[in-house]
This record gives sequence, structure tokens and C-alpha cells, in this order.
Amino acid sequence: MVFDVLTLFPEMFAGPFSTSILKRAMDKGIVSISLINIRDFSQNRHRTVDDAPFGGGAGMVMAPGPILQALETVHKRRGKTGPVILLCPQGERFTQKLAGELATENHIVLICGHYEGVDERVRSAATGEISVGDFVLTGGELAAMVVVDAVSRLVPGVLGEETAPATDSFATGLLEHPQYTRPREFRGMAVPEVLLSGHHARIARWRREEALIRTLVRRPDLLATAELTDEDRHFFRECAERIHRCIIKD
Repeated sequence: MVFDVLTLFPEMFAGPFSTSILKRAMDKGIVSISLINIRDFSQNRHRTVDDAPFGGGAGMVMAPGPILQALETVHKRRGKTGPVILLCPQGERFTQKLAGELATENHIVLICGHYEGVDERVRSAATGEISVGDFVLTGGELAAMVVVDAVSRLVPGVLGEETAPATDSFATGLLEHPQYTRPREFRGMAVPEVLLSGHHARIARWRREEALIRTLVRRPDLLATAELTDEDRHFFRECAERIHRCIIKD
């Protein structure tokens, strides 16, 4: 997987891309990340890349020339082999599903917006736009880091345990079940006995039911599109009946 990131601030990526899982993936040659400084494509001696917006208004807008010339340089070097994504608040909401789709690509170009945004003509060169949430950042760099991290961990070979992504929160439409490790008891809080039973089927069902409960309580909106089994629906009916009996009893 190759990422080309077009940015005004390549130095921002030094920490996140030089440690932990991403660093190991790059050392193994599974993931490659190149940072392209948009300022290098400015046509004036001050290396400016922004200008005042036509029609007036606060702030500055990134000019199309340097961005598109940077993109053309990437395409000359690698070819037009994958999506070109503009990171901006107006884009498609970034989800685990979208991360999975992008993980099947061989090459992704990410354009980091800044200031009050980019000249509208830059959008003509993008194949898509992504927003990491309903909020506004100072620039697209942090969003690019999120996209690179989320997509990279789904690329085969990046994670040590290949089945791990399949059980992540959102991977199945549900939040992930609770996790425990040693010690068995900590400050009066014990590990659920079922996890110590060695009974794999019971453990799997417990984890599924805990994921269902956690999703219902914390993110009930996810249940509208989650892939529920007949056993899941039966579990919810049982929960509803128990709650009903408790209400009547009280």
C-alpha cells in the first residue's frame, strides 16, 4: 500500500509515522508513505500557496496551482493508479467500512486542505472527499493521519493477528465486547467467570451478547444497520421481557 500525502506541513507527520505499528509496517515494506510539500510547487520566491478569496471574506484560500502541480508530479512518478482524496469537512463521513474499501487499493493520494479551504477547482482532480467527523480542524493533516492509520491496519500483514480487525468495533456493525487480562482480580473487580471456563462456544456467545448490550446502550443507532442473527434478536427479546417483568414487579 502506497500513500502520497500532499501537505503544507510534512513535519507534522514525523511522530505518528515513525513509531509503533505504522513504523513496523513501513520497515517491512508493507506500507509506504511519502510526504509531498505543496510549497515546493509554488511559483513565487516567497513560496506562498494561498490568496484572498474572490468576493471578499475572512481568511485565505489555498490556490489551485501548487496543489494540482504536486498531484501531477505524483501521477507522473506512479501513474494514476488509485483514488485521490481531498480531506475536508464537506466530505463523506469516514467509517470503518470506507477504511476497508480503501485498504483494497494499492495507491492512495491524500490532499490536506488548510486555511479557509482549497480553491473549488482542486475538487475537479479529486476522486473523492473525506471528513473524519462533524467538526472543523485547523488543517487536513490530522485527518490524513487518521485515514492512513485506519486504512493501514486493515492491510494484510500490518497487524500481527490477522483476525483482529474482524472483531474491532464497527467491523461487524457493533461495538467491541469488553476485554480482560491478568490479574484475575484487580481492586475488587474480577474477570467474568465465563472467560476462565475454557468453553469456547460459551465465551463466544458471551462476547457477542456483551457487544450487543454495549451497542444498545452506547450507540443504539448502529443497530439499525448491524447484521443481527436470529439468536441476537432472541437475546434482545429476552432482555426486553426481563426489563418488563422488573417494571411490573416494582
